[in-house]
Amino acid sequence: MEKHHKFSIWYVLLGIWLVLIVQQYLGSFFSIEVIPYSQFLKLLKENKITEVAISTNQIQGKMKMEGEGAGKEKMFRSIRVDPETSKLLEQYNVNFKGEIESDFLPRLLSWIVPTAIFFGVWFFFMRRMMGQQQGFMTLGKNKAKIYMESELDVSFEDVAGVDEAKQELVEVVEFLKGPEKFTELGGKLPKGVLLVGPPGTGKTLLAKAVAGESGVPFFSLSGSEFVEMFVGLGAARVRDLFEQAKKQAPCIVFIDELDALGKARGFGAVGGHDEREQTLNQLLVEMDGFDPTAGVILLAATNRPEILDPALLRPGRFDRQILVDRPDKLGREQILRVHLKNIKVVRTLDIEKVAAMTPGMVGADLANLVNEAALLAVRKNKQKVSMAEFEEAIERVVAGLEKKNRLINPKEREIVAYHELGHAVVALSLPEADPVQKISIIPRGIAALGYTLQVPTGDRFLMKKNELLTRIATLLGGRAAEEIIFDDISTGAHNDLSRATDIALSMVKEYGMSGKVGQVYFARKKTAQFLDMVGQGAAEYSEATAELIDDEVREIISTQYARALDILRGKKQFLEKAAHVLLEKEKIDGEELKALMAENS
Repeated sequence: MEKHHKFSIWYVLLGIWLVLIVQQYLGSFFSIEVIPYSQFLKLLKENKITEVAISTNQIQGKMKMEGEGAGKEKMFRSIRVDPETSKLLEQYNVNFKGEIESDFLPRLLSWIVPTAIFFGVWFFFMRRMMGQQQGFMTLGKNKAKIYMESELDVSFEDVAGVDEAKQELVEVVEFLKGPEKFTELGGKLPKGVLLVGPPGTGKTLLAKAVAGESGVPFFSLSGSEFVEMFVGLGAARVRDLFEQAKKQAPCIVFIDELDALGKARGFGAVGGHDEREQTLNQLLVEMDGFDPTAGVILLAATNRPEILDPALLRPGRFDRQILVDRPDKLGREQILRVHLKNIKVVRTLDIEKVAAMTPGMVGADLANLVNEAALLAVRKNKQKVSMAEFEEAIERVVAGLEKKNRLINPKEREIVAYHELGHAVVALSLPEADPVQKISIIPRGIAALGYTLQVPTGDRFLMKKNELLTRIATLLGGRAAEEIIFDDISTGAHNDLSRATDIALSMVKEYGMSGKVGQVYFARKKTAQFLDMVGQGAAEYSEATAELIDDEVREIISTQYARALDILRGKKQFLEKAAHVLLEKEKIDGEELKALMAENS
């Protein structure tokens, strides 16, 4: 794997420091000390002059050093005063000559060598940087990561829970393995396949699995990697990508997060031909231009198909759209088995039960769940992961991390206990409600002081009116219990009220479940099919209708709150007894609560 070295200012400082050391060393090596003539005569008489060169008015030579440098010689220079210096030199047996050597070259080297070292160090690190970053001549090159056949170890066996999507992609694999089978009949494979679905459902993994099954090169990049601050670079990168793909054919080109590149032109407040639109135009041109029989398959993934440019989705481009939806119970069980291959678990682990406890979770959520359970087992010094760790991991993912050290005063703790039991008792009393699995008054997450965990018996794709009303009554059961026991209410029901109001609004505005409003759809159009983001457009109905909708929502909430009050008043004695048990244990399982309720019925 290629290692990337980051450039640091410390490299420059280190280079400067080395240059200064070398310059100081060379300067001291070639330096010549200037001494007065009187000192020269003194050193001569002390036999410390070893060699000299004499000119008309200057003396230069070597003298013995004293102190720390004793035993070494040092260059010196002095102005000649006495014309009879030669007699003195002969008297003290000193070698002398009549020419002074030039010191121009040593002085020059003392500057050239450090400067050369500095630029050498600078050039070395600049080459390192250029190796990591794109140079000017490579700005238009694509940034795709290319995975060759030997590097792809992903197959359809590693992808579970999306059988319908896999079945659609098998045709792509067959084309890449044997294109002559299709060309004999004159058939053409779709140029582009768009994988659509919520985040975390395995769209990227599916694309890699197609390449792994086909045994062809795999070009992978994100839609945002095309768009840069320099005009024209995105279009150049698109051209370069398709040129490389044609050279590597048969191959797969995968563009993740296509909405970053393929957003509808003119979308938003600011229109015009900006860099992103030029890049999109180039992509459309390239998709029209390449031969479908060449063996280049273009795959893309997005979770926002509704904002894509219509030109991308027309026949001849991304003309096949495959939905990669949230897995059902059987799909979640298959995904869990894939992730449990490398995890040591007990033989008695009920994977089907774990799958039933995780409705709505996608592949990424389940992978995180398995990892959390393994970490919990390690924390408890267990050799294998059991059902207890999975249940605790589900609670951590759904409700957040336990905060046992958070100090809550006894009065608030009592309010939380009755509040959570209010939810549970109402749910146990209504047949349409989801079964209660656990009640806890241990604080979790950011603001939850307690929680009631309800697990549906199966995946639900439709909800009846009575089931929605029951869900609202269950949500309001916490506040109803507070009113009955304490004759007062707290702020702990703000999240319950928000969720109950959302359900009531949907019943009136979207599902046509109000007799007064009628079978009319009044909700705003959603701008994100899978993200549930509500648009900001103006409501398309009158003020009188808006007032009627508000009255209907308020009526639904009031009726279900009264329903919760009636249930809890009839079970007040059981509510108080169960609260005493919950305050003592801090947690109660659903089966234990049912047994306790049966004893007091």
